Amino acid sequence: MSTPEAAQPAKSDPPLIPLETFLAALANPVRWRILRALSAGEPLPVMEIARRVGRPDDTTSKHLVILKAAGLVKQGWGRLYRIEPAYQPVPGQPVLEFGHALLRLDKGE
Repeated sequence: MSTPEAAQPAKSDPPLIPLETFLAALANPVRWRILRALSAGEPLPVMEIARRVGRPDDTTSKHLVILKAAGLVKQGWGRLYRIEPAYQPVPGQPVLEFGHALLRLDKGE
């Protein structure tokens, strides 16, 4: 007889980003705000992300380049950014799981 837990596939762990890369990418509070803006799951253009985080477009773009290089965000069709699918939070839960770290996006500024 199987239990309900056995019936559900196990959630795979997200890929680990090297810790040095991960910490460097998150060393700036603006990048936390960018992740918070993207955590709803809606792909957004740089202009909208910049508006939501209260920074100029060019500054926001530079931060997105760092997040993208670290593997935290992805640039897709139409130059829209989103959190990498492996790290996308459960809707309504502002927590990103990166394997070796959990980011709570509902705290802080």
